[in-house]
Amino acid sequence: MTSIPGIKKVLIANRGEIVIRVAGTLKRLDIASATVVHALDADSPAARAVDEVCVIEGNTPVSAYLDATQIIEAAKEIGADAIHPGYGFLAENADFAEAVTQAGIGWIGPPAAAMRLMGDKIESRRFAAEQAIPLTPSANEEDDPQTFQQRSLDIGLPLLIKASAGGGGKGMQIVREPANLAPAIGLARSEAERYFADGRIFAERYVDEPRHVEVQILADGHGNVLHLGERDCSIQRRFQKLIEESPAPCMDAELRDRICTQAVELARAANYQNAGTVEFVLAQDGDFYFLEMNTRLQVEHPVTEMVTGIDLVEQQIRIAAGEALAFSQDDISFEGASIECRICAEEPDHDFRPAVGQLLLVRPASGPGVRFDGGIAAGQTVSTAFDPMLAKIIVHGRDRDEAIARAREALRESVILGCATNAAYLERILAHPDFAAGRVETGFIPAHMAELATSPADSIERLELLAVAALTNQDFLERRDAVPEPYASMGSWHN
Repeated sequence: MTSIPGIKKVLIANRGEIVIRVAGTLKRLDIASATVVHALDADSPAARAVDEVCVIEGNTPVSAYLDATQIIEAAKEIGADAIHPGYGFLAENADFAEAVTQAGIGWIGPPAAAMRLMGDKIESRRFAAEQAIPLTPSANEEDDPQTFQQRSLDIGLPLLIKASAGGGGKGMQIVREPANLAPAIGLARSEAERYFADGRIFAERYVDEPRHVEVQILADGHGNVLHLGERDCSIQRRFQKLIEESPAPCMDAELRDRICTQAVELARAANYQNAGTVEFVLAQDGDFYFLEMNTRLQVEHPVTEMVTGIDLVEQQIRIAAGEALAFSQDDISFEGASIECRICAEEPDHDFRPAVGQLLLVRPASGPGVRFDGGIAAGQTVSTAFDPMLAKIIVHGRDRDEAIARAREALRESVILGCATNAAYLERILAHPDFAAGRVETGFIPAHMAELATSPADSIERLELLAVAALTNQDFLERRDAVPEPYASMGSWHN
């Protein structure tokens, strides 16, 4: 065990798999862990993974996890030395970060000033332009609302209308015809206000068939700024990532070096500290453009951990404690290839609509080079109250072909029974010839919609496999036999 001076207990202000992920590193570092829990999550794996639980309340489950005051008070009550925000919820809220530090509690993340600068899409684009980072042409509504539509059209079609405070694919609309601009602006603004309480929007030139490439940054408070390579996140639906990998396929060393260098220079100029990700759009001609910076730990951070062997959560904690990075850029080596697949409660054949249900069986894949990051267990109810992601499968291989093979096998071996998931769909993406050849771009899923659809034979085979898995699982059988009256007579398939 390796302790970190000044940090003896950390409150993880989140829920689900990221709580378990952070708690694992805290345990290895001999740091006590705690988390906040809404009643809906009282018996969740995340609640059982930490040393201490703080119950929080809210009108809705989501509002509880967004209640900054309640979370800070919980941290004070248990004597937490620092708060780790995970991702989502308050993770990129600069006001929350500032309130945490003002309360005398450590913040495991970037300074509030850097979050305000780089977390706001409009301000970060202005700043990137000052640093001569390549950008697509854009127009901001707030510069002159009366001329926004014309200034947007002057950029040239297609356009992408985006929320300044957006993320996760919310508040984004593609415009290919002039007549669709006004409705798209209205929809983007409405989503921005609903999801982020910030209706500011802007337009930028949309790059057709782009790849989405991001660079992982680590920066300490001693002037050291490093990159840990890039990740390709092009496989998306509704602007939300489903599959990420490192290294990015079909990228030569010269292009990789240019993108990573630009990311480091931008982070350094912003006086950034802790973990962060600089995202770029990579056009078919090899030109790349700054997209945004995520001022937090990314969902897909395990991909980078797999190829570098560096625990990013540990580095976050050490940087927050004031330590300097213990390695240089030249010390970082990249070994093999890694792929992450996000298993979500959704139905791809029905426009990815959210799925609900009670989990009857959860059996993760395992084996050499396979990592399963999840926050689910049999008995849990999957609802639409939160993001649909249930778990992540992360694999490592000697090369990309081996990583793809391992990811496909891991998806087939993982069993989540009781709620529809996209696991089989992800496996079909990995099996597609274009994916195998590295021909990926953000429109991959709509371009191959028919080929990726479930066939009747696949549906029957999947049901047979799930039935066999359920009937050969002793825990499941015991749970079924223990169903009390009057439900026992209904069998195991009631809701």
